[in-house]
Amino acid sequence: MKKRTLGKSNLEVSAIGLGCMGMSFGFGPPRDVKEMTEVLRAAVEKGVTFFDTAEVYGPYINEELVGEALEPFKGKVAIATKFGFYKRPEDEGRWGGLNSRPEHIKAVADASLKRLRVDSIDLFYQHRVDPDVPIEEVAGAVKELIEAGKVKHFGLSEASAETIRKAHAVQPVTALQSEYSLWYRRPEAQILPTLEELGIGFVPYSPLGRGFLTGKIDETTKFDATDIRNMLPRFASEARKANQTVIELLNRIAERYEATPAQVALAWLLAQKPWIVPIPGTTKLHRLEENIEAANLELRQEDLDEIQNAADKLNIQGERYPEQMEKMSYR
Repeated sequence: MKKRTLGKSNLEVSAIGLGCMGMSFGFGPPRDVKEMTEVLRAAVEKGVTFFDTAEVYGPYINEELVGEALEPFKGKVAIATKFGFYKRPEDEGRWGGLNSRPEHIKAVADASLKRLRVDSIDLFYQHRVDPDVPIEEVAGAVKELIEAGKVKHFGLSEASAETIRKAHAVQPVTALQSEYSLWYRRPEAQILPTLEELGIGFVPYSPLGRGFLTGKIDETTKFDATDIRNMLPRFASEARKANQTVIELLNRIAERYEATPAQVALAWLLAQKPWIVPIPGTTKLHRLEENIEAANLELRQEDLDEIQNAADKLNIQGERYPEQMEKMSYR
């Protein structure tokens, strides 16, 4: 597996990481722990050194899964996790609003360290920007955690360019994690230029459009009742039907390389900047192998140009999130 460095930091990771959320949360019931442990350890054996989790995935069970599965590889892999939400006692303990108060950040770090079975968190992201806490205070709290040796690198997620700059001035930001793929390209306008200027790495989540860019989802696909895609406008049946045009584009390019649509989608992301590290998620070994192989797919410039030109003309149907969820982004 090829390696990449996130921005100007010294955090070197595999060119493709593994998003672990779906193993425990979001896309149906939690998967079998033994099977997911096998997938996680197979990823390491195949060269993946970058794993992404969060306390809210479950909650807690995803961090616990990742911590136990990767404990034998302590020091050989980088695990990223996140802070920034809180549980609502008045709502039967469900995860509610945002909380990035410094004391809460520090408490989350201590709890995550135990669940992940590590001495220091490799990359600690603010999961979403908290409008009630100045980002300078958030960055200051993480700076103290870094000085204490509990955290190695500071990250942000779905933050605006202005917020990134303010945070970076207090504690250098190693990476931004935001959604980015051929069917969600908003980061290209302001975020990517800001990251390049400041020397910050970029970690696209949902680089395969929550599975859509694999080409295996159409308007007839049925999701589990607990699958978050049921509530996403872009996954409404009529939107899925209209958005097959992006799959047609990926298929056209994939045929030239004897590759899959997913591999082309990931290779396209890797070709955008040398400091981009996508984190596709999967619960299946064969999908893991397919995604990893994308790191070896180098698209020719003429094919990248064709993808760019075609993508610019695509009219992707449906918002990526419901309005309330979208409001939590780009603050």
